[in-house]
Amino acid sequence: MPFFKPGRVGPNYSEFITFEGISVEGGRNYYMNATVAYRQACLNAINYLMPAMDWTFAQAYIFLGAAPIEGRIGGVVDIPNSAVSLSIPLSIFDRNILPGGAGGGRDLTAD
Repeated sequence: MPFFKPGRVGPNYSEFITFEGISVEGGRNYYMNATVAYRQACLNAINYLMPAMDWTFAQAYIFLGAAPIEGRIGGVVDIPNSAVSLSIPLSIFDRNILPGGAGGGRDLTAD
């Protein structure tokens, strides 16, 4: 059985912005498909990051491939939907990207 044990060294993030995705795409429900749900969570993150960071679609897409994001399958019992969340640590940004500065976010450029 394949498994891995993460190391003890590494960044520990405490604040995240999280995006949700469900297994519905283009008005069609893809029965219990976590892959479609994850793609929707990624697209939600990309569509949020583009104006927040003044990025193009390609820049936001590449960012998700390099950033320390965390994806979780959260609801495979909610038939017919599969729900997935994608969390991005806030401390990797040089500015507050939360909507309206909510959640006690800080402007990292002022430090």
